[in-house]
Amino acid sequence: MPKLKDKTVIVTGGAGGIGGATCRRFAAEGAKVAVFDMNIVAAQKVANEIKASGGVAAAFECDITDRAAVDTAVAATVAQLGPIDVLVNNAGWDVFKPFTKTTPDQWERLIAINLTGALHMHHAVLPGMAARKCGRIVNISSDAARVGSSGEAVYAACKGGLVAFSKTIAREHARHGITVNVVCPGPTDTALFAEYKEGAGNPEKLMEAFTRAIPLGRIGQPEDLPGAIVFFASDDAAFITGQALSVSGGLTMNG
Repeated sequence: MPKLKDKTVIVTGGAGGIGGATCRRFAAEGAKVAVFDMNIVAAQKVANEIKASGGVAAAFECDITDRAAVDTAVAATVAQLGPIDVLVNNAGWDVFKPFTKTTPDQWERLIAINLTGALHMHHAVLPGMAARKCGRIVNISSDAARVGSSGEAVYAACKGGLVAFSKTIAREHARHGITVNVVCPGPTDTALFAEYKEGAGNPEKLMEAFTRAIPLGRIGQPEDLPGAIVFFASDDAAFITGQALSVSGGLTMNG
């Protein structure tokens, strides 16, 4: 039997590289997948791919920086797919510049998407999980949160905040049978990473440097992440909470 049969899963940023791969993997494990994204056309494409493969999925337009939009999308998910069993906070955005070249307007947007948006999602979903005394939350942070990353100061700050927040929520809601864990990708071949390379001014040289620095000898692919995410969402991880796991080909190694 699939690990997550009939579980209702929300994946924010579900139309992107890591998000789309994660949605498809959850569907393959038997879950009913709610694809949350600002780009409803792209979200619908992911949902349609899942349904064409025999899975259950629905697309929901959602700007996670807008609490009213979050509440509406979560309520629609519950009405269509059932109570939320798993929340994956994957949506993210970045500006690739030295900190002194960034502006307060950019900080506000970075914080709204990468931190406040995740808070909105937790606040909307946790009461239902607590009432049912079960639930899994997997937050997608970044290795930038663990070791820093030049040109990503505010992004790293948000992702570091998400790790600390996750550990606190894991403590607060352990008594409700809810686990909260974090997956920290390293450099991964997504549209966001493509922007990072372009911002560096010499994409080929940057790729070569990253490839040399990663012990496994390659940049991550979106498909490298869903295994860890699904593991934390499954009963195999029922006794694991408040943990952060790097999925970075060994680029960072933390004991």
